[in-house]
Amino acid sequence: MVGKFSKRRVSILLIFIGIVFGANRINANETTKEVQQADGSHSKKPFKPGELIIEHISDAYSWHIITFKDKVIAVSLPVIIYSKQSGFHFFFSNKFEHGHSSYLGFEISEEGATNGKIIEKMSDGSVVRPIDISITKNVLSLLMSVALLLWVFLSMAKRYKQHPDKAPKGLQSAMEPIILFIRDDISIPSIGKHKYEKYMPYLLSVFFFILINNMMGLIPIFPGGANVTGNIAVTMVLAVFTFVITTISGTKTYWMHLVNAPGVPIWLKLSIMPVIEIMGVFIKPFVLMVRLFANIMAGHINLLGFICLIFVFGNINMAIGYGFSVISVAFAIFLYFLELLVAFIQAYVFTLLSALYFGMATEDAHH
Repeated sequence: MVGKFSKRRVSILLIFIGIVFGANRINANETTKEVQQADGSHSKKPFKPGELIIEHISDAYSWHIITFKDKVIAVSLPVIIYSKQSGFHFFFSNKFEHGHSSYLGFEISEEGATNGKIIEKMSDGSVVRPIDISITKNVLSLLMSVALLLWVFLSMAKRYKQHPDKAPKGLQSAMEPIILFIRDDISIPSIGKHKYEKYMPYLLSVFFFILINNMMGLIPIFPGGANVTGNIAVTMVLAVFTFVITTISGTKTYWMHLVNAPGVPIWLKLSIMPVIEIMGVFIKPFVLMVRLFANIMAGHINLLGFICLIFVFGNINMAIGYGFSVISVAFAIFLYFLELLVAFIQAYVFTLLSALYFGMATEDAHH
């Protein structure tokens, strides 16, 4: 029994190593292919770790799956843009040939502030950005995570409705402890036993949304690998939701304490204290936004950095590259398990802080 269990663990570990190493190794082939010079000669394109890392953590108009023998296999995504010059356009991103060609006067910029974005070359030679509502990689991943959340919660709600007196089983049994944890250890202590219920839908939604997207971002192959919660636009929207709910929920006591904090010397109330408190109203959601974005982004960068070291040393000497690959993959696996922990921690921290803000906003006056 022990031997079978050990073999199973070794097999899973080897498969995991193969996925991590293979996916990144194939993607790195793009950086070592030959390019044609102006005089017709060929030379190897230098490996640039920074470009490779930024490419993997950035949003894109197509979902890269694999590069095999200089052939790129990717999922083409819908491009939906509006141009003041020519109106609406709808086509798929394969028209750009992975950024190497233009289509209908549109192309993907490779420099400046518009790097990675669609630009349009006007008839007078100027370059502008059209209104872009395309389904990018992050948008598609976000839609998939939302569909997964809807399926999980609606199926659980149906099960509870049909069998209210039966013990949970299957998916319901797995999710119920997490839901009870958010209710009993986050929502009730932070908000209060008599006021927590109306905030539970949001707290549950934000927790599982962050958690699922964090987990999907750690899957190195399609349909995973998108850096949704490492995108500051996504974390900003989540922080804005928390800010709006906190602001709307604020009681008279909450707003009065901002400008007339109890237990504070009068000279502080008439000077800097109200300014700090009012600034704190906006700093709190800003911190929520940056903390989630920075932690997830840093995790992806560190992981890709260790993988890139294989090719950095390989360009120096092939033997050194193969030798360092053992260390690099070992650290990559360690970081993967660390990122699994971070995925839960960041979902927990965002939910906990949101609940604390709601609790402070709805606090009753003390006499």
